[in-house]
Amino acid sequence: MSNSSKDIDYVLRTVEERDVRFVRLWFTDVLGNLKSFAISPEDLEEAFEEGIGFDGSSVNGFSSVVESDMLAFPDASTFQFLPWRPAANAVTRIFCDICTPDRQPFEGDPRHCLMRVFRLASDRGFVPNVGPELEYFYSDSSKTPVPLDDAGYFDLAPTNSSRNLRRDTVLSLERLSIPVEYSFHAMGPSQQGISLRYAEAVSAADNIMTTRFAVKQIAQNNGFYASFMPKPIPGRPGSGMFLQESLFDGEGENVFWGAEGGRHLSDVACHYIAGLVRYAPEYMLLTNPTVNSYKRLVPDGEAPTFATWGRRNRNALVRIPMHKPGKHQSTRVELRVPDPSANPYHAIAATVMAGLKGIEEGLPLPPEYTSDLGTSELELESAGFERLPRDLGEAIEAFRSSELMREVLGDHTFEFLVEEKSREWLSYNSTVTDWEVRSYYGGY
Repeated sequence: MSNSSKDIDYVLRTVEERDVRFVRLWFTDVLGNLKSFAISPEDLEEAFEEGIGFDGSSVNGFSSVVESDMLAFPDASTFQFLPWRPAANAVTRIFCDICTPDRQPFEGDPRHCLMRVFRLASDRGFVPNVGPELEYFYSDSSKTPVPLDDAGYFDLAPTNSSRNLRRDTVLSLERLSIPVEYSFHAMGPSQQGISLRYAEAVSAADNIMTTRFAVKQIAQNNGFYASFMPKPIPGRPGSGMFLQESLFDGEGENVFWGAEGGRHLSDVACHYIAGLVRYAPEYMLLTNPTVNSYKRLVPDGEAPTFATWGRRNRNALVRIPMHKPGKHQSTRVELRVPDPSANPYHAIAATVMAGLKGIEEGLPLPPEYTSDLGTSELELESAGFERLPRDLGEAIEAFRSSELMREVLGDHTFEFLVEEKSREWLSYNSTVTDWEVRSYYGGY
C-alpha cells in the first residue's frame, strides 16, 4: 500500500464535502470478475489505516474456508465518483489492494501480480505503459445476440442507437478521469470500439476494468445489453482487446524509439517484440482465457493464428503502428491476440513480463511477417512461424509447462488457473452442441 497522506486527506475531505453516502471498494477475482462491497464514509479513514475485513473463501481463486480472512486496503489515488449515480447521496469507488491478516500482499490478488511486474520493470529502469482498445457488442437481449444495427467500420447513421450509447459511455469515462482517444463503430453488427489513452500499466488495467463496467452500466440504463464475449455471432468478426505497449525510462523518454533503420525501433524494442512472439503460446491462457476466445482466432478472421510480427499486417500477433515523423514518444507495439474476456491485470503482467524476458535474454527479432509469405497455414508453417494454440486445451497445456507464467503469477494463482480452466475445458468437451445434433443425429 503506497497511499500518500495528501491523497488520503483529499479523499476524506471530498467525501465529507460532497454528500457521499456510499464508498464502493472494488477489486478483481482471479478470473477477472469485478467484485465490490460498500462501506459508509465514516468507515473510510479506518479502511485506509487498518483495511476492511471480508471473507476471501467466497471469491474465485482467493482462499480456502479455513484461511478465509482477507483485508481490503483502498488505493486513494483511484478515488472517483460514479457518474451514473445522483449527486445527492453520491456513490464513489476506490480500487483496493488485497492483503492477508498480517498485512502482507495476497499472492492471489491480480492487481498485486501486475504491481510486482511493474516494480520488476522499474528495477531495470523501465516504466511500462499500455494503451488498450476494447471491442464489444450491443444487443437487445442479455440471453442471445440481437444486434441494434447492421453497420460496419466507422459507419455513421442518424438513427444509430449504438452511437448514442457510445457517446454517453465516453462522457461517463471522462468524468471518471479515463481519457478516451476515440470511439467508433467496429466491423460487426452493433460492434463497438473504444480506444483509451495510454497510462502506466496498473492504471491501464484499472481503466479497463472500469470501462467494461461503465459500458455495461450505460447500456443497461438505456434498456440494452453490452457483451464482451470474444465471438458472440457466428460468421461475424470477434472482439479483441488490443494492447499498445511501450517502455519509458526514468526521464520520461520512450526507449522503444530508434532513429536508425526503417522500422524506427530500438534494440530494446526489438528484443521486447521477440519476447512477445517467443512466449505467446505460454501466456495465451491469460490473454485468451475462455473456450469462446479461440472461435475468434481463426484464419481470415483479422486475428492472429501464428506467432508473428509485422508493420502493416493486422493478422500479425504483434503489429508495429506506422511511425509519424516528430512523434517518437508514441513509438509502441500493438499486441493483437488478447480479447476482452481476459483479466487485464494478468494479461498485462504476462505480456510485459514476456517482453522483459526478451530483453533479458537478448532474443533476436524473428523475420517479419509480410504478405509475400502467403496466408495459408501451410505457407506460414513453411516460413518457420509457430502456430498459436488452436483451442483452450492447447493453451492450457502450453501454460501448464511454462516456468515464466508460474513466475509471473505465483504458485497459488498458477495452480488455481490450471485446475479451473481444465475443468472448464472438460465441461465444454462433454457438452453436446446443437451443431452436433444437426450434423449427426439423423445419419446414425
